[in-house]
Amino acid sequence: MIIKKYTANNVNEALGKIRQELGKDAVIISQKKMRKPGLNGLFSKKIVEITAAVESQDNKKYIKEDISKKNLNVSDDIQNDLLEALAERANTKEKYETNDKADNSELLSEMEQIKNMINTLVLNKEESFTDKTEEYLEKQDISKEIIENLLLKVKNIDEKEKLNKIKELIKEEIILEENYLDKIMVFVGPTGVGKTTTIAKLAGKLALLEKKSVGLITIDTYRIGAVEQLKTYAEIMNIPFNVVFNLKDMESAIKSMENCDVILIDTTGRSSKNTMQLSELRAYVEKSNSKNINLVLSSSVKNTDIKVIGDSYKNLGVNRVVITKLDETSTYGSILNILKEVNVPLSFITTGQNVPEDIKFPSKEELLSLIMGENSIC
Repeated sequence: MIIKKYTANNVNEALGKIRQELGKDAVIISQKKMRKPGLNGLFSKKIVEITAAVESQDNKKYIKEDISKKNLNVSDDIQNDLLEALAERANTKEKYETNDKADNSELLSEMEQIKNMINTLVLNKEESFTDKTEEYLEKQDISKEIIENLLLKVKNIDEKEKLNKIKELIKEEIILEENYLDKIMVFVGPTGVGKTTTIAKLAGKLALLEKKSVGLITIDTYRIGAVEQLKTYAEIMNIPFNVVFNLKDMESAIKSMENCDVILIDTTGRSSKNTMQLSELRAYVEKSNSKNINLVLSSSVKNTDIKVIGDSYKNLGVNRVVITKLDETSTYGSILNILKEVNVPLSFITTGQNVPEDIKFPSKEELLSLIMGENSIC
């Protein structure tokens, strides 16, 4: 008996290989769909694996009769694997070339052993899928807690559907802010996340591309050069600009721009650990009377810091998030981590230093592709 396995893109292709090598008398022992080996195989199209054999009709007859007689309560796939294993055993021991019924008890014992081995193999395959998926998601910088929750939710789902279900679950966590634009928009966040550049990009998009009248206000008088940076952008775009030094200035600055379609307010970067500074910032935010408070976070933020930052800035009335500097990272799991922890809709993302080009309003599908490592910014 000759037993061989064939892999192909589809059944017809595999059958062609079998007929060519084993001839027309070859029989199919088992067939199953599987993914290519390796981590990349998790995300590739399934291929077909068919096991075929050239054997005597007597051998095949006795093997199938014994399989049908023994009620082993296993799936069709496992029975196919069992048939393949028994056929190979028949080839080595020639157990099925006689009609000796005295061998039935030994045969049943062997079948039970093989069944247990196959069940263990199936379990190990399940664990292998989980391990590989967990490893892959970790490489995308998705937080451990999110990965554990995802794998728990797909635990009892058929293996071939698990990956699609994981993608569905991730997509459900992506909430986009469709009406991101308002009359008065405030941008807050830690130092170094790119608030000023982000505001310049948005101002450029609105003023230069959409022909809206835009006003810029900054209360960032602490950082050296911050005022001059935003003032330079305002001059280039020929839009009004004001600096606020106290709460009274905030009221008059907004009033001076009441004819603008949109007023964008830049704020001082504050540490999430400094409650006094955050309280001061909150007073300015409340004075603006804005209902559009954007928390700006860099895509390179540590997973352990996201929750702390989110909790601290929520006291300022944050109801949207902007994720910046996606051009400075090669993995994008932080998008999911931020959306999950901050738990507010995403307004937009930024992908570079160019003003106003590097501001994007991605779809859920585009963000999912980034998070899963199927696409990249650069």
